[in-house]
Amino acid sequence: MTRMFREVATTWNPVIGCLHQCVYCWARRYAVRLAKMGVKPYASNLFKPTFIPKRLDRKFRKHQLVFTSDMGDLFGSWVPTLWIQKVLETIRIWPETTFLLLTKNPERYLEFELPDNVIAGATIESNHQHFAISKAPSVEKRLEAMRRLTHNKKMISVEPILDFDLEAFVEAIRAVNPVFVYVGYDNYNFHLPEPKLEKTLKLIEELETFTEVRLKTIRKAWNEENR
Repeated sequence: MTRMFREVATTWNPVIGCLHQCVYCWARRYAVRLAKMGVKPYASNLFKPTFIPKRLDRKFRKHQLVFTSDMGDLFGSWVPTLWIQKVLETIRIWPETTFLLLTKNPERYLEFELPDNVIAGATIESNHQHFAISKAPSVEKRLEAMRRLTHNKKMISVEPILDFDLEAFVEAIRAVNPVFVYVGYDNYNFHLPEPKLEKTLKLIEELETFTEVRLKTIRKAWNEENR
């Protein structure tokens, strides 16, 4: 399938921090490392949600794909509306640059008029609700919000992938109508409830019948590696 959008070229973090407390969160661990190194604003705030207004002055290149707030959740329920508005206003200044947003609270998208040069993404690791993995809104709520969102460029990140019902998950993603889907396994050995590789490959095959699939880490599930 022909790619409509380039790969991520750079990241931009005008808002950092998150309160979802996902057990597999790499960003929270990285923030602790940066804090120990004395890097601002992590040295004083760790992973506390923080707005960094001076980062709104950054300049962007044409035709890049910019991952926005990969060190936090810009659309978390705790984020003040003004912070989001300021980020979206800046995005509108750069109409020839594409900005990738990614949240575990996509219902918040419905509160805003998203710029045309935004890809509105949601992390949806499974169609099952895996309890004790995260305090984020349920996967049912995330999927419903993405179905309701009328923005014409949406994506889904199935990373880290968790065990799922194949047919139901495929149809749930199809109903969102994403321009592409990321699929990948956990990179940090958290021993999550992962699907077997054969099942994941079947998911990828089914998704490729109606959207572009971008592969991240694809491997055997941790509990089938030695079988």
